[in-house]
Amino acid sequence: MNQAGRPSIVVAVVALLGLAALAVEPAAAQSTLRVVMHSDLKILDPVWSGGYITRNHGYMIYDTLLAMDADGEIKPQMVDRYEVSGDRLAYTLILRDGLVWHDGKPVTAEDCVASIKRWAAKDSMGQKMMGFVKEIASVNPRTLRIVLKEPTGLVLSALGKPSSNVPFMMPKRVAETDPNTQISDTTGSGPFVFKRDEWKPGDRAVYVKFDRYRPRSEPASGLAGGKVARVDRVEWRAIPDHQTTINALLAGEIDYVESPPHDLYPVLQRDANVRLVRLAPLGSQYAFRYNTLHKPFDDPRVRQAVMWAFNQEDFLKAVIGDPSYYRVCLSLFPCGTALETRKGLEGGLLVESNFGKARQILKDAGYDGTPIVLLHSTDLAVLANLAPVAKALMERGGFKVDMQSMDWQTLVARLAKKDPPAAGGWHAFLTSWAAADILDPVMTGFLNASCDKAMRGWPCDAEMERLRDQFARATDPAAQKAIAEAVQVRLTQAPTHVPLGQWYGSVAVRKNVAGLLPAPVPVFWNVELKR
Repeated sequence: MNQAGRPSIVVAVVALLGLAALAVEPAAAQSTLRVVMHSDLKILDPVWSGGYITRNHGYMIYDTLLAMDADGEIKPQMVDRYEVSGDRLAYTLILRDGLVWHDGKPVTAEDCVASIKRWAAKDSMGQKMMGFVKEIASVNPRTLRIVLKEPTGLVLSALGKPSSNVPFMMPKRVAETDPNTQISDTTGSGPFVFKRDEWKPGDRAVYVKFDRYRPRSEPASGLAGGKVARVDRVEWRAIPDHQTTINALLAGEIDYVESPPHDLYPVLQRDANVRLVRLAPLGSQYAFRYNTLHKPFDDPRVRQAVMWAFNQEDFLKAVIGDPSYYRVCLSLFPCGTALETRKGLEGGLLVESNFGKARQILKDAGYDGTPIVLLHSTDLAVLANLAPVAKALMERGGFKVDMQSMDWQTLVARLAKKDPPAAGGWHAFLTSWAAADILDPVMTGFLNASCDKAMRGWPCDAEMERLRDQFARATDPAAQKAIAEAVQVRLTQAPTHVPLGQWYGSVAVRKNVAGLLPAPVPVFWNVELKR
């Protein structure tokens, strides 16, 4: 072949390649949902931490054996079916075929047994359930059995618990991690895979669609049904400034904001390209939590004094502002639910502050003026104003208060410390519970009064535990209501925490975001971006 012939061959080859390229369909563009959550993700273990941002992360990458649907009913999820023996002492759960972990290995019953045990060691409802369990074991790779010492209605409701701490399933090698030690392996079997290599605390957390996930055939409902990932990638962006977040949403740089501040709702409502959507109709409840390990809150009388100094309206006005988004709720269990009751709270408690009574109680209890180390979360709009209100009311009620400010994730990490408050520990903090977390005395984590096994704050009250045990055994609704009322009365005698009213929020999304599911937890399966 001579030199003159080469250019023509090259041209022919290029032409052929060009025709081939024209014949190939262009690759579909990846869809990315850009989200700002209520907090930055810093803790990845949803058993070690009950923080809601870590719970939300859990729902992205893990799955559950059972799940609560939009009607509050517990449905099979990873489980194909379950069987309950006639004497109600044995529960047999058969896993769906084809479940795999993100590393491609099959999900087995042994994985699930280990996961249940680790979760139950930390979760209040799990602990109570395990008190009834004689044995939990793998029967074969797809079947596990739970055998009870005596009947309880807790098994299905505990395994389908919708919120913190959620019984997420993990590989056995991960689930065998001590529950007091954070896991480092984030392998799950859920609809999204966590991109650990792209995780930058303070910047973003990234999740990509798990192509081997097999959703259930039923339509998605609440936290149950088919978890179909309709976007290829979800990016949680960390933007600490609320106004910057809202500006980014209005400019189309962000698609979804989980918790926009209530005072900015009018701005969002004026924009035709944005909509506010209320996904949790029962809302949430504010709560003040004591640390009962250290003086003065080791004395229930001092804890009672706090209750007399508080009133719900001051907290709700300071944070939410608009009465259409909050209600004074003089019930430990959410207003609008079956166990709502005013029992024990009829005498003006939490309606109007009674500073004189609070001061008298402190005097009788011998309060020595020890400063109360009150932790103050500064970066979450729905929490930021709570601690300043608590400080002001407590000081008028006779307390000295040392309010220490920090971001929410730092606060959560500090709660693990049992050190004296003067040595880096704490006396109290304020938080918010989704209604789905506090529907009954066993589910409500802050009511766990089992000493070292209790949630952070570690209350120790045999009478409260006796009542919670009674509730776990009761099956008649009337009996359950009577026990719930007794629990609320006991709360006023030996407080574990103070309920501070019910509030409601909305997510803010661009109008092209579709498929949002009403649920007590923000979930991202079923969500899609319309063109």
